[in-house]
Amino acid sequence: MEMESSSNFTVPSSQEVDQGSTVSESKPPIILKFEDVVYKIKIKDHKKKKENDGGWRTIIKGVSGKVRPGEMLAMMGPSGSGKTTLLTALAGRLNSSSSVLTGTITYNGADFSSSIKRLTGFVFQDDILYPHLTVSETLLFTSLLRLPSSLTVRQKIDHVDAVITQLGLSACRNTIIGNQDIRGVSGGERKRVSIGQEILIDPRLLFLDEPTSGLDATTAQRILSVVGELASKGKTVLMTIHQPSSRLFYMFHKLLLLSDGNPVYFGKQSEVMDYFSSLGHSPSIPMNPADFLLDLANGIRCDEVQNSEAVKEELVSAYNLHLGEKIKEEMRGNDEEEKRVEKKTGFIKSNKWNTTWWDQYTVLIRRDLKERRHEAFSTLTVCQVLAISLLCGALWFKSKTLQDQIGLLFFMTGFWGAFPLFKAVFTFPMERMMLSKERSSGMYRLSSYFMARIVVDLPMELILPCVSTVIVYWMGGLKPVAANFFMNLGFILVCVLVTQGLGLALGAVIMDIQKASVLASVIMLAFMLTGGFYVQHVPSFIAWIKYLSSVFYTFKLLLASQYKEDDVYECGPKRTCRVADFPVVKLAGLDHQGLALGVMFLMFIFYRLVAYIALMRVGVGK
Repeated sequence: MEMESSSNFTVPSSQEVDQGSTVSESKPPIILKFEDVVYKIKIKDHKKKKENDGGWRTIIKGVSGKVRPGEMLAMMGPSGSGKTTLLTALAGRLNSSSSVLTGTITYNGADFSSSIKRLTGFVFQDDILYPHLTVSETLLFTSLLRLPSSLTVRQKIDHVDAVITQLGLSACRNTIIGNQDIRGVSGGERKRVSIGQEILIDPRLLFLDEPTSGLDATTAQRILSVVGELASKGKTVLMTIHQPSSRLFYMFHKLLLLSDGNPVYFGKQSEVMDYFSSLGHSPSIPMNPADFLLDLANGIRCDEVQNSEAVKEELVSAYNLHLGEKIKEEMRGNDEEEKRVEKKTGFIKSNKWNTTWWDQYTVLIRRDLKERRHEAFSTLTVCQVLAISLLCGALWFKSKTLQDQIGLLFFMTGFWGAFPLFKAVFTFPMERMMLSKERSSGMYRLSSYFMARIVVDLPMELILPCVSTVIVYWMGGLKPVAANFFMNLGFILVCVLVTQGLGLALGAVIMDIQKASVLASVIMLAFMLTGGFYVQHVPSFIAWIKYLSSVFYTFKLLLASQYKEDDVYECGPKRTCRVADFPVVKLAGLDHQGLALGVMFLMFIFYRLVAYIALMRVGVGK
């Protein structure tokens, strides 16, 4: 891994970047205006409802401002002051059904649209990246998905190379991203990769949420140097930042200071200290201006230790008196440059997607294959399956009695009914942030993502069951006939696909790993208990559960893969009985195999349809 301090970090000139870029689409600059923006959320806690306005809590309280191309606006304020919420609102990414956003937000005089979304980049505070992909692979897949189909693959690759050079990532381009468990690139390099994903599309409007969070001062300055270079090329940049160093503070063009959701300053960074000095607030000792401003936003004067609500109210009143109306008047007046910019916006094409469904599908297939193989075939998972298979084969080694063989078949049913279920439950909750990020940026259709995920999972999820069945079947003394073996294997694979679908559906609907796992446990226990092996005389008021149980149908099919109705077994000294009359077999039945397979097929379709519908609510912005 290349360490941050050894990176030869240089920002190329505008001409060098333009020569390396292959994105030739003409894009207009964007002037962002927001006036009287108010954001409220519905409170579910009944006790807190009484403390707020009719059960609503106001997060943003009448914020106004304008950011022009070439400017970099920093939104500052204490934790909980509404910085990230405001940034998300201005980026058109608020999608909660239990909230209300009022006020006016325009982009070159127009409302937010898919056209504006394609000109917008959003860098999240947390770097949401696939850990097993390299830096170049991460940027290449983003390029293939987000850049228009009018560009060739070669042009997209060239553009990735230009961005890697621009961000100083050449030394680590073939290093995996990594995470807390896998060693990869450094924190600063990971942040630059996140920024690179957004500047690949050459955005005209760039939002960054706490881009320096968790980074040392030198790395943070390098990150903001890159962002400043982007702003100098005509991009409109907005970012939240909690407590920048003095060097970073002086890099901003404009500053918005929030206190409990209220604006207390908006204007040029160079004028902020003079403004508060005119109100009688000046630092008593030489200090970082950002620290001084955060103290004020917290209601702390330089001569005080504890915060004061009176100070906050004073700052809000001063803002309304001296700045509020002045800012609104400036916003309402358009100069000639703004009129030209707003006129250009009308020529933006309004196609919702940059690439076709098939292009998205094939790229996602390739990306998922590279990433998912590490999850599906992790050392822990492989060892777990092999250990259980060998243990099972040893316990039932060359079993001869009918009771033992039926017990083995039910164990196989239960294990491959539960193992895929609990693996699949984790799938969508763990990918929720990635899916939300990529869908909100318009990277791909949900259908292309879902189909690619399903297709990639099929071979990966079926290899281990095949290996396990080979071990258990031949060690366990089941019928040594190829036809019976392949029937048994086929029914096991059908069980895996159905229970995997149930896990995907539970995870997608609940989107909470702990709650989904608990519900999966309850459902699987119900299915196992009504599967026909443990309890043979189930009361009629609860017996209907078995008809919803994949365990019941799988057990029935596995029995049919080994026995026929006219088969016999030794049920006593010199005495034989029909297998079909054995209590467990009689309850499950050896007939209607086609019906059982049909029901399993319907479950396979139904569970995945439920998962797809549940995912439609993830990452959908305006």
